[in-house]
Amino acid sequence: MSEKPGLGELMKKAQEMQKKMQEIQEQVSKMEVTGQSGGGLVKITMTGQHIAKRVTLDPTLMKEEKSIVEDLIAAAINDAVSKIERGTREKMSSLTGMKLPDGLELPPSS
Repeated sequence: MSEKPGLGELMKKAQEMQKKMQEIQEQVSKMEVTGQSGGGLVKITMTGQHIAKRVTLDPTLMKEEKSIVEDLIAAAINDAVSKIERGTREKMSSLTGMKLPDGLELPPSS
């Protein structure tokens, strides 16, 4: 059976896109972002793989109630995750040439 015209080119483009996707996944995994809350009183540094690398608490927080500190830590984590997702969407947009919707994530790398 003969190949349909253009099928080989389509396969080549799909392979190129897959390679670019892998490159983006690697870039995202190496990315580091810092999420903040409480006007910078809490800072959480995370990798693009959502692994926390560093937690910084302003010494003045030690005087606050435990629940306030816990809420600020959660907010800083959420800020870092949001930054990772934004960075991922921007990198994906450069690949596809179009703006991707919020909440869209890369499939996990194998």
